[in-house]
Amino acid sequence: MNVKESMNRFFKQCKRVIRVSKKPDREEYFNFSKVTALGIAIIGAIGFVIVLISQLVGI
Repeated sequence: MNVKESMNRFFKQCKRVIRVSKKPDREEYFNFSKVTALGIAIIGAIGFVIVLISQLVGI
C-alpha cells in the first residue's frame, strides 16, 4: 500500500466519522458533565484517602 492509497483511506474514514457524529443535545451534555464531575470527585477522594493514610502512618 503506497502513501496515496493510505491517505485516501484515512480521509474516507474521517469523512465517515464526521457523517455519523452528531452534536449532543442538552440532556446528553448534562449527563456527560455529571459523569465527568463524579469521576473527578472519586479520583480526588481516593487521593485524599491516600494522603491521609500516609500522614497517619508517617511515610
